[in-house]
Amino acid sequence: MSHTVLICDDSVFMRTMVGDILTQAGHVIVGEAETGVEAVERYRQLRPDFVTMDVVMPEMGGIDAVRQIMAFEPSAKIVMCSAMGQQPLVVEAIQAGAKDFVVKPFQPSRVLEAVQRVLSA
Repeated sequence: MSHTVLICDDSVFMRTMVGDILTQAGHVIVGEAETGVEAVERYRQLRPDFVTMDVVMPEMGGIDAVRQIMAFEPSAKIVMCSAMGQQPLVVEAIQAGAKDFVVKPFQPSRVLEAVQRVLSA
């Protein structure tokens, strides 16, 4: 079953990589965001089934974007994407409302496992 997704990352390369993994699994990319501010705006416009969110982004970080999205939509399903050294930030993101996290560099199977877990919760 396909679900809609919003991909939020300041790196075009990472957005493309996540997008490729998700589209190959049958999901539909409805939007992308480069900043936390864009992520919140696009979420409100698009209402995707789930979101992938980078931790470190310009204008507003991913954790603050999660907080704003959760305040707007408490049932939002968000998977955080984190580089190795950001584990304390991931814990903070989960406390803010993110449902799971994936560590960069991505293993496609881990991305899909996190998405499946979030969608079935």
